[in-house]
Amino acid sequence: MTVQQVTREQAVRRATVASVVGTTIEWYDFFLYGTAAALVFPQLFFPGQSAFAGILAAFGTQFVGFVARLVGAAIFGHFGDRIGRKTTLMATLFLMAFGTVLIGLLPTYQSIGVAAPVLLVLLRIIQGVGVGGEWGGSVLLSMEWGNQKRRGLSASWPQMGVPLGLVLSTGVVRLTSGVTGTEGFAAFGWRIPFILSIVLIGVGMFVRLRVVESPEFEAVRTSNKVIKNPILEVIKRQPKQIILSALLRTSEQAPFYLFITFVLTYAVKHLKLNSNSILDDTLIAAALGLISIPVFGRLSDRFGRRRVYGIGIVMTALFAFPYFGLLNTGNALLVGIAVVVSLVIHDMQYGPQAALIAESFDPEIRYTGAGMGYQLASVVAGGPAPLIAAALLEHYGDSTAISIYIVICTVVSMAALILLPRAVQALAATTPKAVGNPA
Repeated sequence: MTVQQVTREQAVRRATVASVVGTTIEWYDFFLYGTAAALVFPQLFFPGQSAFAGILAAFGTQFVGFVARLVGAAIFGHFGDRIGRKTTLMATLFLMAFGTVLIGLLPTYQSIGVAAPVLLVLLRIIQGVGVGGEWGGSVLLSMEWGNQKRRGLSASWPQMGVPLGLVLSTGVVRLTSGVTGTEGFAAFGWRIPFILSIVLIGVGMFVRLRVVESPEFEAVRTSNKVIKNPILEVIKRQPKQIILSALLRTSEQAPFYLFITFVLTYAVKHLKLNSNSILDDTLIAAALGLISIPVFGRLSDRFGRRRVYGIGIVMTALFAFPYFGLLNTGNALLVGIAVVVSLVIHDMQYGPQAALIAESFDPEIRYTGAGMGYQLASVVAGGPAPLIAAALLEHYGDSTAISIYIVICTVVSMAALILLPRAVQALAATTPKAVGNPA
């Protein structure tokens, strides 16, 4: 093993690229399941039930993955704060891709009966654990290597994995369904996007092998401040930050999974619109996210994280009723505007969110604390959102109650934003100009 010296600029670039590539792969896998759950999983894995029951069952297995994300955040946060960001991120990437590929090979209910949905749930748990450990490490790797005065921008780069993953997953589903046709996609075409994940893991592993460990973690290790049990320590030292970080995300998480997952069910089953048209709109909105996420991250450096995030919360509340009003017209142009605008408004929160949450925790327990707070929101807000929306729609027959639900989420987030303690200072104020990189 030789030691190759790389400049700080090279290290920053590698960390940023590795974070973006890794989160893109992770979110490709995760969003793929949400799309399949809305389009084909009810009839493939939960047949013999009413259409509503099948949808609830499919979204229920999706929710299991959100619960597993919290477990993943705790497990990999522990190792990320003890042995480093880089090594931990290699494990999360492999775990996520492993679960996704196996879903693509899974026999359906017609082939193996009740074992099919059981295995689907188990693989969904594996997916959730992987993505749960991914976010904290990716954000910290990018943020801790980046310019200290531009942490909003630095931490927003890994967040671009969401629109990139959404573009890839939606694009591949759209292409596959276009080639195989509706019946062919339901019969076998849905497997192709899942199996293709095996190609992405090779790219991700190659990129991450070249990454240099975060300078702030190195500073923690050098000063002998590595925490023996980060989970217990962060719960004891900063429990308020964990809870408020989760509640802070309510107005981002719940509406987001309505905007990208439930909207397929609502538009296709309730409004009788074409699913491919909605997928196309989602592709356009996700592509715009590649611009809007870093822009809002940078604006948070200029005007303050809380101010930009708070404006995003207010805009989400204001758009809750117009969103469904536009969808309900059934007009292709207006539906497209609803989908695109909803995700741009989402990005007003998502851009500055990573730095806002990560800076709230001490460096030596940051991976664990930020990851647990972030993923706890997935359990209390993101995961249940499609289930709640589907139940509200079934009970009331229209979208009014769902819009009210979105407004309630924004009230919760605004309260959490006000109560969240101010950011802590980084342990490593300066970093070396050249760092060792094991070849």
